[in-house]
Amino acid sequence: MIAALLRTLSWQTLRHHPWRTAAAVLAVMLGVALGFAVHVINASALSEFSRAVRNVQGQPDLELRAAHGTLTHATYAALATDARVALASPWLEIDTQARSNAPDAVPVPLKVVGADTLLLSSVAPALAPRVAAAVDRLAMVSPDTVFLNATALAALHLPEPASGHFPRIRLQAGSAIKEVTVAGTVSAAGAPVAVMDIGAAQDFFARQGELSRIDLQLRPGVSVSQMAQRLAAPAQSHAQPRAQSLVVAEPGDAALRVDNLSRAYRVNLTVLALVALFTGAFLVFSILALSVAQRAAQFALLGVLGVTPGQRQALVLAEAGVLGAIGSVAGIALGAALAAAALRLLGGDLGGGYFTGVHPDLQFDFSTALIYALLGLAAALVGGWWPARQAQSLAPAQTLKGLSAAERRTQRPCTGLLLLAVGIALAQAPAWNGVPVAAYTSVGLLLIGGIALLPWLVQALIGIATPFTRHAAPLLLATERARRTRSGAAIAVGGVVASLSLAVALTVMVGSFRTSVSHWLDTVVPAPWYVRVAGLPAGDDAAIFTRAQVQAIRALPGVEQVQAQRVSSVRLDAQKAPIAVLARSMGADPASALPLVQGPIDVPARHIPIYVSEAVVALYGVQLGDAWPAFNAAMAQSTGASGTVPIVAGVWRDYLRQFGAVAMDSEDYARWSGDERATDLALWPRADADIPALQRAIAQIVPMHTDSDADSAVKAEPGQPGTLAFTSSGAIRARTLNMFDRTFAVTYWLQAVAIGIGLFGVAASFSAQVLARRKEFGLLAHLGLTRRQILGIVAGEGLAWTVVGAVVGTALGLGVSAVLVFVVNPQSFHWTMDLQIPWWRLLALALALIACGTVTAWFAGRAAASPSAVLAVKEDW
Repeated sequence: MIAALLRTLSWQTLRHHPWRTAAAVLAVMLGVALGFAVHVINASALSEFSRAVRNVQGQPDLELRAAHGTLTHATYAALATDARVALASPWLEIDTQARSNAPDAVPVPLKVVGADTLLLSSVAPALAPRVAAAVDRLAMVSPDTVFLNATALAALHLPEPASGHFPRIRLQAGSAIKEVTVAGTVSAAGAPVAVMDIGAAQDFFARQGELSRIDLQLRPGVSVSQMAQRLAAPAQSHAQPRAQSLVVAEPGDAALRVDNLSRAYRVNLTVLALVALFTGAFLVFSILALSVAQRAAQFALLGVLGVTPGQRQALVLAEAGVLGAIGSVAGIALGAALAAAALRLLGGDLGGGYFTGVHPDLQFDFSTALIYALLGLAAALVGGWWPARQAQSLAPAQTLKGLSAAERRTQRPCTGLLLLAVGIALAQAPAWNGVPVAAYTSVGLLLIGGIALLPWLVQALIGIATPFTRHAAPLLLATERARRTRSGAAIAVGGVVASLSLAVALTVMVGSFRTSVSHWLDTVVPAPWYVRVAGLPAGDDAAIFTRAQVQAIRALPGVEQVQAQRVSSVRLDAQKAPIAVLARSMGADPASALPLVQGPIDVPARHIPIYVSEAVVALYGVQLGDAWPAFNAAMAQSTGASGTVPIVAGVWRDYLRQFGAVAMDSEDYARWSGDERATDLALWPRADADIPALQRAIAQIVPMHTDSDADSAVKAEPGQPGTLAFTSSGAIRARTLNMFDRTFAVTYWLQAVAIGIGLFGVAASFSAQVLARRKEFGLLAHLGLTRRQILGIVAGEGLAWTVVGAVVGTALGLGVSAVLVFVVNPQSFHWTMDLQIPWWRLLALALALIACGTVTAWFAGRAAASPSAVLAVKEDW
């Protein structure tokens, strides 16, 4: 019977209201599409990243890296002669930039891999050089010779090397630009890669005696886990004849590390997509509630003809299921299309920087598609549950006469208060596996609990307002109507609460984050100008400024102050990203150099004060005043320093390095490491300084040169390899805030969607009430109320309930925003922020919603004053 009713009654309704039906389908489709697209993009990027790692690294039993700095040949020699090791493969990896010799060539990020090219065919076949025709086979070990993969050739717009045509490209090596010959190719997929012989790469980049990693293949019978434990043991033990602290990784650790790093970012994007699905469920609810109200007489007639209440409920749920199924299938198709377009145009990076340079193919998984489709179907069924209950509970005789049953049951707040209490309790729970599952559940329970309290709140407000409306007939009519149909009033308020609470929560969270980032920039970017070598990532490869050069720049007549900064890294866990190490001048007051949230404290003599970011506290468990043995071991064993112990003297806020940073005074770092080079310079020019002349003077002190041109010109724009990049603090601030706004653009879209859904819900709710009250308003017209008075009653009801909804929605949104600011963000990204409430913006948002809700109710009520409402009274005989 349900199928027959769907083909007749339901189909006619859907056919006569196509736009309303399309809106519900579209809302479900967008929610499913966004969630599925995020999953497919990340899964495809992770799969491609894993494949690229296997291509570049082969399949060794163990991979060794230095905890800080680089590995030495002495470490390699000790491992190569170990009886348990069958083969030790040395590697040198350098991230640089490359350009072709074309006049309009642009720099391309390139990973240069130095390896024993004669062994690559056995340890990493994808990196084995394929020498071009007419080239000597020994070219693979020749200096100034590289072999590019297809991605690098395409990015540099180069043809594949062939007989008689061997293109030359320019690579940045520190402050120098050098040319190399492309003598062939490699088959490795993924990001642009160049392969060189390891000896040639060490000479080319002035990295003699340095290695990035050593891959080990163990002899048969040797336990990989036991060997890993032995290698990870302290270097001073008798287990290893070496003097370096090693980080030991097994196959799959790299992919696991990136998956762990991107999990929080991926989950947050998925939750935002589920917010869109939540609004879709509410839209389905609003549309079906309106549809049930419009077809109340039809459902009543079906009841008289023998259709049971359960069958009427099943019919409405079936309608919701059809809308959800269509939206889900369309959403899966749209999500796959969005993912394919994003992968083709943007690569695999979702904006978090985890898969930069990866251009994967679409990985479509039918089981995952089915899960997201079922989520869309479930959202539609949840949205259709209450309208289905309304269709089930209507009284056929009364409905056919145009009468509605008064609600006599007293509403109790127990359920809503319980949900709110559980939500507040869950907000105190820790993250699960790095994901704030309890906090997200808390947000959902707070929203549902607040909406569940609305019938009780409406009942309480009506009780308060009743004594004040006895002497005003329109107010008394509106109050009595609301008292007898509290559920309808609660639904009208619920639309405003659901939409405004989400909009307020997102507005406060994004505003707080943006304000905190702005204040953070004031502290970490204090200088008017910053100088660094263009084209190189921040790190040891960009450390080109010597102490003598810094002193010479400080002595220039146009310079008031110069501060040098060194950026390095230390790796403590193979499954976690390296921790950034920042050496900069702390001065007498570290709080003025860093945005401290704890400290500073004094440290004992012969101890080095270090300042860790909030991410280090969250990921490694160190606290203010702690000595950090793991960090001490990694730094001391790599530099040979002894007798100094680092003490956590402060905790600071860092929005740039999500996976941890350690700051220390540059003099302490130089004494500890023996390395006085700097990667960046903070420059305070004098008020009367000529900036272009000052830039030229600095360029003469720090010469940048190429093989073909020793006279280098200074260029202020970043990104041109072989030049010094001069960047103003204003440009850094503007670029950072623009990136922030682009990152959070989706939240603005979600706010607009939430407000639109809320207004649609208000319109649907009031339209449903008007349709159910046609005979009531007709009777009022017979009793002498004018059309204006009837419209005034409806508009007044709309104003009253939207005001209530705005107040409750704002309060609920502030509660949700507190969970987002104080729980979700610290648990997801390991940083905190200050809660900033933009009261004027929230007031404008609430007033706009109140105005729109009132006007919407007025338009919905115009049908109440039409002549058909008066004639409808004649039907009641």
